[in-house]
Amino acid sequence: MEALPFSQACENNKGPILSVLQRHLGSARSLLEIGSGTGQHAEFLAGRFPGMSWQASDIAANLPMLRPRIARAGLAEPAALDVDTPDWSCASYDAIFSANVLHIVGRPSVENFFRGLGPHLNPDGLLLIYGPFRYHNAYTSESNARFDHWLKQRDPVSGIRDFEWVDALAEEAGLLLMEDNAMPANNQLLIWRKNPEQDQPPVQQGGSGLRSGQ
Repeated sequence: MEALPFSQACENNKGPILSVLQRHLGSARSLLEIGSGTGQHAEFLAGRFPGMSWQASDIAANLPMLRPRIARAGLAEPAALDVDTPDWSCASYDAIFSANVLHIVGRPSVENFFRGLGPHLNPDGLLLIYGPFRYHNAYTSESNARFDHWLKQRDPVSGIRDFEWVDALAEEAGLLLMEDNAMPANNQLLIWRKNPEQDQPPVQQGGSGLRSGQ
């Protein structure tokens, strides 16, 4: 059997991501993953939420890489989704999840990501974003600074995003930050809620004191 596309980073972070998602997605019945890549997150995480429909997606050019693992997991056919198109041509969901996407795409695509998600996130729905971020114009670690330099050398439009800018985009999209979780390897898992109630608990931020690991 031909080996499936594989990302070691996905393999390393899927467990810590699951531990956060399990606290929040117990009542969710549908989830859209944007930028599913190799499909490792979908394969691993969807199986832990048997009552939830997990819709993987990526740009059309990446679907041939994504389909084999999604088919092996018995999930729905992955959708072609480009955040830069005005019509995402998909349903609405209780949650939208995306990992390691915002620092790969250009800034206009990050803006389009937040502008476009509104019609596809149900009231009280959750947006969950995993990846590295900067805080107050500073990196959370030297390794993230080196990673950002590498990203920009490879593609000048990419780069680690400022948390404050991303959170402002989310607020403009009608989302309120609920949690900022420190994750292994100097990453974060940010969680916003759409149309939240006014009396929310204080945001839990994890921009410092990050755990080590991969």
